[in-house]
Parts: sequence; C-alpha cells; structure tokens
Amino acid sequence: MGQSSKYGHIIQYIKSQFPNQDFIPLHEPRFMGNEKKYVADAIDSTFVSSVGAYVNRFEEMMQEITGAKYAIATVNGTAALHMALIVAGVKQGEEVLSQDLTFIATANAISYIGAIPVFLDIDRKTLGLSAERLEFFLQQHGKQVDGVTINSKTGNRIAACVPMHTFGFPCEIERIAEICNEWNIPLVEDAAESLGSYYKGKHTGNFGLLGTFSFNGNKTVTCGGGGAIVTNDICIAKLAKHLTTQAKMPHAWEFNHDYIGYNYRMPNLNAALACAQLEQLAAFIENKRELAENYKNFFEKVEGIEFVTEELDAKANYWLNAILLKDREARDSFLTEVNSNGVMSRPVWTLMHKLPMFQNSLHDDLTVSKCIEGRLVNIPSSVRI
Repeated sequence: MGQSSKYGHIIQYIKSQFPNQDFIPLHEPRFMGNEKKYVADAIDSTFVSSVGAYVNRFEEMMQEITGAKYAIATVNGTAALHMALIVAGVKQGEEVLSQDLTFIATANAISYIGAIPVFLDIDRKTLGLSAERLEFFLQQHGKQVDGVTINSKTGNRIAACVPMHTFGFPCEIERIAEICNEWNIPLVEDAAESLGSYYKGKHTGNFGLLGTFSFNGNKTVTCGGGGAIVTNDICIAKLAKHLTTQAKMPHAWEFNHDYIGYNYRMPNLNAALACAQLEQLAAFIENKRELAENYKNFFEKVEGIEFVTEELDAKANYWLNAILLKDREARDSFLTEVNSNGVMSRPVWTLMHKLPMFQNSLHDDLTVSKCIEGRLVNIPSSVRI
C-alpha cells in the first residue's frame, strides 16, 4: 500500500483481526474439534454412504439446536430447499414468491420444479424479504379462491413463499408468517445462511411449514457439502425423508418405490464431520459475534461506510459481515484496493431478475434491492483462532 491508499486504515484493521496471515479469506472453515476422530470412526464402521449412526445423530443435533421436532439430513442446502418445496406441494407452472437479492440457489430450487419465481424487494434494515412489499404484492395481485391464493393477473396459483435470511440476519419473519397465514400460502424459509440465528428467541427455520439449512464449505458450520430440512409436521417430515431416499418402500430385500424419488440423503462421512462441527457451533457464533462487535465499533468512526447490524428483536450469527459504501463507484474502488492487498472481499450477488434465465420473471419495483446491490460488500468473517 502506497501513500495514495484510500482504504489502508481499513485493510490494516481487518488484518489486525486475523494476525499472522498473509492472505485473509472471506470465510474459511475451522476444524478444531472431533472432526478427524468422527470421520475415522465413520470409515472404520464401513457405513460411509447415506445410512449410518452419524446421519441419525446429525438429525438429532439439528432438532436440539433449532428446536424443531424433526430434521432430515440432505446432501446439500439446494437439495434441501428443492425437497422442501416439493413436500410443501409446489407444482410445475405455479408461482413462488421470494426476494430478488438472494443467492442463486433459492431461485434454482424453485425452477427445478418448473415453478415460476416472483422476485420481491427486500427490507432495508434486514436485507431479507420485505414484509411490506409481500403484503402489497398480494393486495395488488392476490385473489383467494376456495382457500387457494391465485395471482389474478396470471391465473397461476401462488404455491409458496420463500424468504431468505441474508448473511444470517433474520428477516421480518414473524410478520411474513402472519401474511402467509392470512393468504393460506405455505411458508418455506431459506435459512441456509442462518444456523444459530434467532428472531424473538425462536430459531430461524421454525416460523413456517419448513426451513432449510446449508453446510457448504463456506458456512459457519460445514461438512464439505450437506444440508438439512426442519419441520414440526410429522407427515411432512416422513414424506421428505422417504423422497430423499429414492422413495424406497421398506422391505428386507425387494426394491419397490412408490414415488419419483431423489438421491438426496447426506452421506455418513459428511454427517460425521457435521456432528463434530455442530458441537462447536455455540463457540463459533460467540467468536463471530465478537468480531462483528469489533467491526461495528471500528466502522462507527469511518466516514462514508455503514456496518450492517442485527435488528432489535434478532440475534444474528453474522455469517458474513457486510458494509455499505456510498455508491457503486465507491464500492468498486474499495473492492479493488482491499482485494489487491490480501484481504478478500466481495460484492453481493447479482440481482436475480438481471440474470438471463430470470429476466422475464415477474418482479417488484426492487428499489431497495437495486440500491443495496450497488453498495454492499462482504468482508472477512471467519472464526478467529
């Protein structure tokens, strides 16, 4: 960094939070517990695929952590969301309300079914789906017929609503759940990024019919891949587990299947790693929340940059810390300088309606989403060691 460095003080501060590292990744995994022990044990058991003691234990731990009655292990978070939408009853040609500012997996999972994503604006404070815009859309387009909500403009059934808890910040999920109940629309939470996040003391993923989580390599807790569905509905849970196991009917030796099934179960090897990681979840989140508090205190003194924080009723896991710069030019200048100086940072995802496969999708005016897209940057957020 030369004399002309505009963001040198920020770069130095971020590096001070991760000492003795020449390069600071955005979010790298930490394996500091029983990971090797449990994986070796899974190998020794010879149960390395989708059946094994660690898969069962993983599901039990997810129930304990989230407070959900049932948990179903899946091969990844996208598969979890795809399956959740299937068991929620979404069909080809029906519409699913979601947010424009989200990771592509949200829209992809909707599209796998042949359903039609409808992209609504986000809330400025939570960065998740705006309850106000959801309600406005339904008031303008929704029509209830025999207990089913139809889009009066397209004639399609509105089959589900999928809010996403962006970067682990709980969205306006309680109000969203109320709106969905009023309109009889199944609520499926994309909680991929929010393991360990709570709204009014209730874990994310528990506000609707189903919730889904991801354990990808960049998440707070990882097992390389991996996902989970949580629900409080026993019939939904049994169906999800059945369908993710190729819809195979129980029998000692015969292969009978009663639905189109999916090879979506988490392998025991991944579950072993996940169990070891989940044992450390509380410590990981405490560590990450301390980092977020440090960032918050630092950026309060930095003119022109706003640090994104949790709302009053929320407790976020701060999976990825985020800052807002003045405009796109400032954002790009920041990204160029920090990344060229060994501090990995990235912009938020391209808005869904801008992508070629979704450019003809129905969407809101997206005022907030467009503003945030041009200003937001994620900065290093790993658990510090």
